[in-house]
Amino acid sequence: MLFVKAKLYDGLAFFKHTTLKKIINFFKIRCSFYFSLIFKRAFVWGFPYSISIEPTSICNLHCVECPTGLNTLTRQSGNMDFHTFQRIVDELQQQLLFINLYFQGEPFLNPSLFDFINYASKKNIYTSTSTNGHYLSKLNSENIIKSHLDKIIISMDGTDQETYATYRKGGKLNLVIEGIKNLVEAKIASKSVKPYIIVQFLVLKTNEHQLLEMKKLAKEIGVDELQFKTAQLYDFAKGNCLIPNNDKYTRYKKEINGNWILKKAISNKCYKMWHSCVITWNGDLVPCCFDKNANFKFGNIIEKPINRIWKSNEYKNYRTTILKNRRSISICRNCSE
Repeated sequence: MLFVKAKLYDGLAFFKHTTLKKIINFFKIRCSFYFSLIFKRAFVWGFPYSISIEPTSICNLHCVECPTGLNTLTRQSGNMDFHTFQRIVDELQQQLLFINLYFQGEPFLNPSLFDFINYASKKNIYTSTSTNGHYLSKLNSENIIKSHLDKIIISMDGTDQETYATYRKGGKLNLVIEGIKNLVEAKIASKSVKPYIIVQFLVLKTNEHQLLEMKKLAKEIGVDELQFKTAQLYDFAKGNCLIPNNDKYTRYKKEINGNWILKKAISNKCYKMWHSCVITWNGDLVPCCFDKNANFKFGNIIEKPINRIWKSNEYKNYRTTILKNRRSISICRNCSE
C-alpha cells in the first residue's frame, strides 16, 4: 500500500510539470516517429522532451563493467559548469518534461549539482538523478529535499560487503545503507513526498542468490521502490562470468554453438532517437547512453543551439540509418531497447 501511494505521488509530481506546449511537442514527436517508421526516412517535427545531462564524468568507484571506473573512457573527464547547464535548460524549457542528471560518473561529485536541480525545478521540469549512494550525508540529504529533486536512483548490488564489492570496487555497503537511511529520515522530517527513492539492484551471477534478502533489506530501510536490473556486459560473445543463471535477469542467451547473443533482436527502430538525447559535461550532444565515449556526437551546445543540432542533416541521416540498418551502428549492437 505504501509503495502504491508513493508511486501515485510520483506520477502526480510528473503530471504537474506538464504544460500545453509540452503536450503538443510530445504528440509532434510521436507522430513524426510513426511517419518515419512508415516511410523509412527520418521526420522530426518536435524537440526532445527527455534528456540526460552529465554533471560529471568522474567517479569514486571502479565498477568492473563501467568505462569510467575502468578508466577506459577515451574522452576528457571533467565537471559541467552551471552556465552550460543553464544554457541547456533555458533553450529547451518549453519542451522538456524530464531531465536525468546522470550519464557517466558520480553526480554528487559535481559541487553545482544542487544548483542544477534547483534551477530545473524552478523551470518546471521533472528532475531525476542516479548515484552510487556514497555521498548521502545528513547535510546532502537535507539539501536534496530542499532542491526539490523528484526522483533518485541508488545503486546497491548486494546485501553484504563481500558480495557488493565484487562489482562495486572500492565501495562501502554500510555507507550506502546509512546514506539511504539519511535520505529517508530527511524526507520524513520535512514531510516531503519527494524525492521518489528507488534502490536499483544490478543482477549478476555473483549476487543473484541475494534477491530475497534484498527485498527484505529494501523494505527495512524504507525506500519507495526496489528495481532488479539486467546488466549490460561489454564482452559477452564467448560468455561472461557475470551473466546470472536466472534467465529472467540477463540480456543474453546461449546458442547451440556455445556463443552468446542478445535475447532481444535488434529491430530497425528506436524511439529514443526522436524524444531524447544525452549531453556530456562539456556540452557534446550524443544520441543515447550507449555512446559512452561520445563517438557519435552531432555538435556541441556551447558552439551551436541545441535545436539546430537536433534537426541537423547529420542527425537526420543517423536516424534514417536506424530505420534501415540499425545493426550497422556499433553502439546499437549491445542495446536492450
